[in-house]
Order: sequence, then C-alpha cells, then structure tokens
Amino acid sequence: MSQETKATNKKTNKADEQKKAQTQTKKEKRADKKKQKEKKYVRRIIPIWAKVLIIVVLSLFALMIGLIVGFSILGDGSPLDALKWETWQHIIDFVKE
Repeated sequence: MSQETKATNKKTNKADEQKKAQTQTKKEKRADKKKQKEKKYVRRIIPIWAKVLIIVVLSLFALMIGLIVGFSILGDGSPLDALKWETWQHIIDFVKE
C-alpha cells in the first residue's frame, strides 16, 4: 500500500470513531430526555371526565334552546310546550300514522 492510501484509511477510521462517539452521546441524550419525560407529571386544570360532562350538558342545553326557538317561532306554539312530554307523544303518534 502506498502512503496516500494509509493516510486516507487513518482519516476514515478517525471519522468513523468520531461518528460512533457522536451517536453514543446522542443515545445518552435521548435516554436522559426519556428519563426526564417519565418523571414529569402534568396536572390538568379540568380533568378529561369533567370536559366530557361539560360537553354533554352544553349539547343538551343547546338542543333545548333550539327546540324552544323552533317550536315557538316556526311552529307558532308556546315556547315551553316544546319541553312537555304530551307534545312529543303527539308528534310520535302523528309520525306512526
């Protein structure tokens, strides 16, 4: 082998060693980040179950408001009649026939 090829082999070996050292440090950094993430606990201001409950309640409230507005304005009826069972029973009977 010539002197030049030995020199390039040494350079490539050094470059390979440096890359290995960098990857080892990257792996160590990743491991440290994982440890930090595992220790970190986030406390929610509003728990998930409360958020679901709020969404359900707000949806029901919006449905009731829509029924009242639709029944009173479009149907020319009393606004609170939309929430009475007799009204819905009449609608169900009408649809079945």
